[in-house]
Amino acid sequence: MEDDILTIEEIAKYLRVSERTVYDWAQKGEIPAGKIGTVWRFKRSEIEKWVNERLSGASKQEDPRESVHVRNILSPSRIVFINQSTKHDALVELASNLASAPQVKNEQELVAEILKREELMSTAIGRGIAIPHVRLASVTDLVMSVGICRQNLIDFQTIDDTPVRLLIMIAAAYNQHAYYLQTLSYFSSKLKNAELLSTLLQSKTPAEAYDILTRD
Repeated sequence: MEDDILTIEEIAKYLRVSERTVYDWAQKGEIPAGKIGTVWRFKRSEIEKWVNERLSGASKQEDPRESVHVRNILSPSRIVFINQSTKHDALVELASNLASAPQVKNEQELVAEILKREELMSTAIGRGIAIPHVRLASVTDLVMSVGICRQNLIDFQTIDDTPVRLLIMIAAAYNQHAYYLQTLSYFSSKLKNAELLSTLLQSKTPAEAYDILTRD
């Protein structure tokens, strides 16, 4: 449900921060929250909006292109044309592809954590795009895969009711928090270009899609 009520523990797991950090944010009014009795609770829809606004704000404050070099984290072999029709199957297929990268040491953990993150809160950001992402101790360096869906994935929870057609999957080492956020911000900003997004979705080969994604 769009307005599921989440706990501090669930928000901390989703944001990959400590429960104490979430509590402090709530106390200071820095994150949308409300109290039921003496316990903080959070609306899923409001947290998704808050995350997207923070990512967009970061991209305005600094140019992520200065620190994110797509050629260093993506290769044509990790661009997949997906024919699955469900979110679960599409995520499993793309996570299995991402696990082929040498930076990923545990495919089973990666797949499980990607699915767990998506179950906790949708990674769809609107415009037909989702950016599933995790940080894991079994990942040695930030790496990504891209899934271009030939069918609409209609079972994603989206903020604009647009079916997901593009998956940008990112896995990072647990200590790469800043670079991880810069990368999320980079793609969130880059894919606001409607012409670029349309061209990417119409690409025919991984090499063609890779060229589109790595253009400045």
